Amino acid sequence: MDKLLNFSLINIDKPAGPTSFSVSDFVRKSLNLKKTSHMGTLDPKVTGVLPITLGRACKLAGYFIKHDKDYAGILHTHKEQELNNLQKLIDKKFIGKIKQIPPNRSAVKREEREREVYHFVLKEQSEDKKHFLFECSVQGGTYIRKICSDLGELIGGAHMGELRRTRAGIFDESKLYKLEEFEDAVEKYKKGKEEELKEMLIPAEVAIKKVLKSFEVDKRAVKSLHNGKPLFRKDLIGSVEKIKDKESFALFCGKNFIGVYKKTSEKEIFGRAEFVFN
Repeated sequence: MDKLLNFSLINIDKPAGPTSFSVSDFVRKSLNLKKTSHMGTLDPKVTGVLPITLGRACKLAGYFIKHDKDYAGILHTHKEQELNNLQKLIDKKFIGKIKQIPPNRSAVKREEREREVYHFVLKEQSEDKKHFLFECSVQGGTYIRKICSDLGELIGGAHMGELRRTRAGIFDESKLYKLEEFEDAVEKYKKGKEEELKEMLIPAEVAIKKVLKSFEVDKRAVKSLHNGKPLFRKDLIGSVEKIKDKESFALFCGKNFIGVYKKTSEKEIFGRAEFVFN
């Protein structure tokens, strides 16, 4: 169980109020780990899917964090709007590749960047025609609050109300745990009953296969790989045709996770290590 705790992920249902960092730190302290990291910051008021890497799995967070995200939320307009007209404006101005400058409170540098909005659909409107339930799917790093305020500049004012993240890459609401459920499972674990906590954890080697292509290596090469040597084509088992130069991939020997490598364009060296698990 200790090995699993130090190389796994857990999908927490972030409540409104605490920061993403404080939720991650709460998990760290509860499990007595040296390190945890959350994947994709949510504003304090935003709820929903917050995957957290545990222990050495933090080194893999970058392979999960860049993937697409889904949200459900409330758009408040300052004037009455017709749903169909508003949807047409959204489809015209905010679907596809858009330009965004991160808001003042963001943790990233405030410079214009391009992000893609796959869909942004108004589902319902209130009787006063000023409150709209929406669902959207966007590229990682897209600011939903900024879309709402930018839309407001075209219609006489609008802002985002409630927001919930319903998916972050491979993580969704199908296996999502409230902090209270996590706390209860940790208390049982400390008393020798590990089943509930174990059920909540996703082994990192299982998760990485869902976001990266994976290849099999001959066991005779494992020792040299653990010592930091590059991966040679002759060490691989099976087809490796469907991978591009500079693309990252996961490497396994049977069920054992070896690490993450990046494909090279070198003649004999197939990949160089980005992360070695030993």
